[in-house]
Amino acid sequence: MDLRKEFPRSMKFKLAGYAHLARMIDKCRAVLAGTEGEYIYPCPMDDRLLEFAGITSDQFTAAVKANTTDEGVLAWFAKKATAHQPEELEEWNQQLLTRGPSSPESAVKFKKYLEAIAPSRTDITAWSDLQDLEERRIVPKREGANGKT
Repeated sequence: MDLRKEFPRSMKFKLAGYAHLARMIDKCRAVLAGTEGEYIYPCPMDDRLLEFAGITSDQFTAAVKANTTDEGVLAWFAKKATAHQPEELEEWNQQLLTRGPSSPESAVKFKKYLEAIAPSRTDITAWSDLQDLEERRIVPKREGANGKT
């Protein structure tokens, strides 16, 4: 995957029930190929998924390197990752997908990116939505913190 020419999958796209897993696979493949462009693997979102799954980035990278298909990576992931009940996994997914800036520095960065991409979108508060906007995916408008749509 050449992330200099195309976008990774949205973190909202689920594989094996996990949000962000497909995106992390795409970014890891690009890093292995030297075609990651400005994308970072492992990034803080990757670290959150890896921690939840109980695996390291080195283990995940080795699995992606050894498996050229999503199916192969998923088979490895199913064996290696910490098992979670469906309700726990869905709760974790929602926390990840609704996660916004977690520090003043992060909030400044978030605001800078949002102003560059879509300054009128006061409803955007989550990194997943900001990524999708930046990567030209449709993000439906929702009621923002200021009460306007």
